[in-house]
Amino acid sequence: MTEPPLPAPDGARRAELAANLARVRARIDAACASAGRDPAGVTMVAVTKTYPASDVALLAGLGVLDVGENRDQEAAPKAAEVAAAGARVRWHFVGQLQRNKARSVVRYADLVHSVDSVRLAGALADAAERHRKTPLEVLVQVNLDGAADRGGALVGGDDPDRGVEQVASAVAGSAALRLAGVMAVAPLGADPEPAFGTLAEVAARLRAEHPTAAAVSAGMSGDLEAAIAHGATHVRIGSALLGLRSALR
Repeated sequence: MTEPPLPAPDGARRAELAANLARVRARIDAACASAGRDPAGVTMVAVTKTYPASDVALLAGLGVLDVGENRDQEAAPKAAEVAAAGARVRWHFVGQLQRNKARSVVRYADLVHSVDSVRLAGALADAAERHRKTPLEVLVQVNLDGAADRGGALVGGDDPDRGVEQVASAVAGSAALRLAGVMAVAPLGADPEPAFGTLAEVAARLRAEHPTAAAVSAGMSGDLEAAIAHGATHVRIGSALLGLRSALR
């Protein structure tokens, strides 16, 4: 009897990604059930930093069409490679963003999660006006612990550049941007529940002022359940989906 052919390397990787995806989706479904929410209201963003464009194409084939990247230096060429391969995905820029990268990011990103200053909002607005045909969707990144060295706009402050309300107003006031909601990262090593509770309160206040700003990007591989319990509409999943990252990749 003829032996079946060995699977191609991308076939093995596809099977690995499919199994991981099934586990992540099961966790999301269970978290939504516990919170009394419809899983359709939670978007999983596959964070593919350090992984190749071929993984993005495989994920797209599995139905994962929301893809996140942290660094423009990696994201810009990867987005171009994925587009050249014929895969159509929605790109989320989820990392800290420098103003001098705005012109590059607005060319491929559909949603920027990490706007945390009025100056950055202005740079994105200027770049989007010049290089996009449609407004760029933006989330205000919220600093949940007040640490000066952590990214994110500050809650309850009157900083003219980095207050949450000031950043949100700057985004909402630009025709080239669309304020879509908020994003945050839970403080490392701490219980995420209080942090996500705070984010839910900030999100509710923002929606009261800007009713269409309904997105809440919160939760990653280790804390997606807590984020969903507190109303996350987007969870950013890296290692649980793609595997532990190697410094060599």
